[in-house]
Amino acid sequence: MVETTAWSAAETFALGAPEASDIPIHFVGSDGPEAIGEFDAAQRAWLAAQNFSGSAKRSVLVPNTEGKISSVAFGVGNGQQGEPSGPSELLAGLLSAALPASTYRIASELQQPELAALAWALGGYSFSRYLYKEKNGARARLRLGTSGADRIINTAEAIWLGRDLINTPASDMAPADLEAVARVLADRHGADISVTIGDDLLAKNFPLIHAVGRASPRQPRLIDMSWGPLGAPKITLVGKGISFDTGGLDIKPASAMLLMKKDMGGAATALALAHMIMGQRLNCRLRVIIPTAENSVGGDAFRPGDILASRLGLSVEIGNTDAEGRLVLADALTLADADEPDSIFVFATLTGAARSALGPDLPAFFTNDEALARNLPPLAASIGDPLWQMPLWDGYRRHLDSDIADINNVWESPFAGAITAALFLKRFVSKARRFAHFDLYGWRPAARPLGPKGGEPQTARAVMEQLRQELTS
Repeated sequence: MVETTAWSAAETFALGAPEASDIPIHFVGSDGPEAIGEFDAAQRAWLAAQNFSGSAKRSVLVPNTEGKISSVAFGVGNGQQGEPSGPSELLAGLLSAALPASTYRIASELQQPELAALAWALGGYSFSRYLYKEKNGARARLRLGTSGADRIINTAEAIWLGRDLINTPASDMAPADLEAVARVLADRHGADISVTIGDDLLAKNFPLIHAVGRASPRQPRLIDMSWGPLGAPKITLVGKGISFDTGGLDIKPASAMLLMKKDMGGAATALALAHMIMGQRLNCRLRVIIPTAENSVGGDAFRPGDILASRLGLSVEIGNTDAEGRLVLADALTLADADEPDSIFVFATLTGAARSALGPDLPAFFTNDEALARNLPPLAASIGDPLWQMPLWDGYRRHLDSDIADINNVWESPFAGAITAALFLKRFVSKARRFAHFDLYGWRPAARPLGPKGGEPQTARAVMEQLRQELTS
C-alpha cells in the first residue's frame, strides 16, 4: 500500500493551554512595527536595522537581551496578499518551514485565526518518502487552541493526503494502490466500500473503464464508497483516477509524460474531500466513485477510430485515445446519476485547454446551478483555493457529433477543448439536481506560502467550505 504522511499533519501543532515558553508571532501590517505595542524601543531599533517595515512575506526573529528569540515579526502588507488569493493570514504558511524548531503562538488579533493556523500546517508539508536522508524530525509547531482544532487538523490531514497521492510516482501508485488508500479511509470512518476489478468491469457493465485500462497489466477498477445516514442530502464525488497516462496509441511526446503521475489528481481530490466530509461529519449521504486505470500502450490497447459501448448505452467513437479520462468518467457518472443524488461533483485533470485558458493556479469550474456559480468562486478565492467558472455552452455540443456513433470523445479542433470535454461529461448526467465539474491542474509549479512545488488537490477545500455552509445552515 502507498505510504502517506497525511496522518502526521497534527505534528505541526502543539495542543493544550498556552505555555510561557511559547514564542509569540506578531503579524505586522503596512503601518509598520510601530503599531505593535509589544515591541520595546530596543526591539524597534532592531527591526529598523533589519529594514523591516511590515511588507508582505518577510519575517524577522526579534532577540531579547540574552540574544535568544523573544518573538517573531511577520509582515502581512495590506492584509489582502494571500497567494494565490485571499487574506494575508494565508501567508502564515511561510513560517512553519522557515522558523527554528520551537513552539510558537500567534499573538496578534486576527480576523481569521483558523485560516492562519491551517495555512501554517499546509505550508509545513514536505514529501520525503524517497529521500535517503530524511529531514530532522524537530520542527516549528504552532500552539493551537481548542476552538476549531479538530476541523483544522482534519483539513490539513486531507490536503496532505491528496498531495501524497499525487506526488507518489506511478511505480507505487497503481489502481490497486488507490483502492488501498480508499479502503483505509473507509475503515477509518466506518464507510462501506466495494471494488470492481478487471474483466468483472465488463460483467457489471463498465465497458469504457475496462477499455481504457485493458492494455495495462495493472488491472483497472471502479471504487465505490458510501457513508452517512440514509435520507440525508445525497452528495456524490467522482474522481478521475488515471494512474499514468501515456496517451495510449495517440502517444504523448516524452516531455508531456513527465507529470502524468498526476493524472489521478481528480481521484486524490475526491478522496481528500471525502476525508474532510467524513472527518467533520457533515450531515449528508456521501458517495465516492473513482474509476481508476492506467492508459498504456500495448497490443490490447483501444484504438483511434474504435467505437466503444458505454454503461449508459451511448456508443462512443474514439477520436483520440489521449482523451481517456472522460471515458472512464462517463461510466462512473452513469452509475452516480442513477442514484439521483442532490449533487454530483466531478474532479479531473482533464484538459490542457483549461490550463491554456486559466493557467495552473486557477481550475476551471462548470455547473448547471446558478446559485453555486454565483457563490462558490468568491468563497473559494477568500480561502486561497480559487477557481473560475467557464460555460457549459450547449452551442458546442454539435462538435461532439459522430457520423457513425452516438458521440465522439473529442472535437478535433484547437478551440474550446475544456468546454467540449465538460459537455461530454454532462451527456451522462440527467437525474442529479446539481452537476459541477472541476477541470484541475493538480500541481503547484513552484513553492508558494500554502505548500511546496508538487501535487495539490485543488478545489477540495473550496467545495468543503461550500458544503459545510449548505449543510449546517
